[in-house]
Amino acid sequence: MARYTGPKVKQCRREGMNLFFLGQNTSSGKVAVLQRRDYPPGVHAQSRRKITEYGVRLREKQKLKRIFGVYERQFMLYFREADRLKGNTGENLLQILTRRLDNVVLSGGFALTLPQARQMVNHGHYLVNGKRCTIPSYQVKPGDVVAPRAKENTKKFVSEAINVTSGGVVPGWMDVSADTMSITVNALPNRTDFQFPIQEQLIVELCSK
Repeated sequence: MARYTGPKVKQCRREGMNLFFLGQNTSSGKVAVLQRRDYPPGVHAQSRRKITEYGVRLREKQKLKRIFGVYERQFMLYFREADRLKGNTGENLLQILTRRLDNVVLSGGFALTLPQARQMVNHGHYLVNGKRCTIPSYQVKPGDVVAPRAKENTKKFVSEAINVTSGGVVPGWMDVSADTMSITVNALPNRTDFQFPIQEQLIVELCSK
């Protein structure tokens, strides 16, 4: 499976927003470099150029891809699926991405970062409806229950993650139980459940050409 292993803060600065450090303090540490400067990254950087209409749409697509850690080919498969569904294509696309199992694990507070959630899913540390699932892109549906497997080291890891993320906002389409260490999917996510400032219509305009 392809995955990005390069510098994450560089990508955050390129997109001008916090893409990876969800829930972490952005006023200190390495995330503090995210503020926009008068010049682009690079040793030979000069003044910033005026961004074109195409560039505006491209940046929105790149942001969304990087938030969910998907590459171009997989992203376009998601877009075609969203375009085939009834309703608004942009909102369908956000819903498909939000329903990924690795994102559900992260949103429920069972992991600290998306790469961490993805690795734990790949290694089989989470169960969906009591069955081991090793596919990060698995699409959860209403009624699904996500929980860590019964092994002691897995439950210890999840318990530590829950302690760190406690007090965070849990999306309204899921219920999280810290006592039973389970995430119950109650409904499909809607547009208001997506917390990042993405203009999905610009992505639709770009990918529809």
